[in-house]
Amino acid sequence: MPDLSIIIVNYKTPQLILNCLASVYEFTNGVSFEVLIVDNQSNDNSQAIIQSAYPDVRWFQTGYNAGFSRANNKGIDEANGRYILLLNSDTLLIDNVLAHCIQVLDSRPDVAAVSAMQLMANRQFRPNLYTTFGQMRRAFYILPGGVASERFLYRLMPDPQFSDPDQVEWLSGAFLMTRKSVIERAGKLDESFFMYGEDVEWGYRLGQQGKLLLLHNEKFIHLEYGSSEDNQQHVVTHINRFKPQVQVSQLLWVRKQYGVGAYLVLILHYILMIPVVFIWKMAVNIRDRRTPWAEMSSQWAYTKNVGIFLRFFWKTLFNRPGFYKV
Repeated sequence: MPDLSIIIVNYKTPQLILNCLASVYEFTNGVSFEVLIVDNQSNDNSQAIIQSAYPDVRWFQTGYNAGFSRANNKGIDEANGRYILLLNSDTLLIDNVLAHCIQVLDSRPDVAAVSAMQLMANRQFRPNLYTTFGQMRRAFYILPGGVASERFLYRLMPDPQFSDPDQVEWLSGAFLMTRKSVIERAGKLDESFFMYGEDVEWGYRLGQQGKLLLLHNEKFIHLEYGSSEDNQQHVVTHINRFKPQVQVSQLLWVRKQYGVGAYLVLILHYILMIPVVFIWKMAVNIRDRRTPWAEMSSQWAYTKNVGIFLRFFWKTLFNRPGFYKV
């Protein structure tokens, strides 16, 4: 039995995985590990490219684009290690972080899962990473910026206070190490999620088995959005900061963890904001002596996104199992 099973999901990212594995083999020592790659029907030569360089890699096919949860669950089912690591294809190790994480899990039976700090390609810390459920939920509300709005939302959704400075409420699925025995108790990733939000929901269940630690002395590089085909096409504005797939998944998480009421409040908020964003833009246009309906692309995009959220309304409201893929 190896110490660690490293599970990487592939969707048309063979070069990223080659780079990732090169860093894994270069920096990891003192632990035995296996690498499992689960392919989401890339329909390319990813397998040949990767296994020619790393023949010991175990390769599995889902047979369709199964998304993050289902692909990782297949890897978990096939894993032989006592520890499981979910590792994104667009990550790079820069030191012996895997052995360090295993040492923490070996010495801390009270800890259910660990992760490391994310660096950008330039090795600067990645900003604005959420570590609590409250941070995530507060970001879902489209309110005017300012201290008053922040204080109001924080009173409604405060963050917990932990004595351990490394303890958090959830860990990013880009790098998440846990025990196989913990997964057996907490359950695998929820397969209704296609992408995004699944690690947040899983974090809640993993956290019921022990502490979740974000180890501030451990680091890895996360290039981010390696498998996202539309990342460069998403223009972020204050009212359009959510990609549809991201927010459909996050709304599903809110429904699962916080219930019908919290979900309905968010949906009602998004619907009521439609006339608000149009009226606000018209007022700005009139103030600037432009046609009232000028430059409404962001407002129309927001309305379109709310329509996408509403396509999943009844399924989410009743928490029906399914495949929440936009």
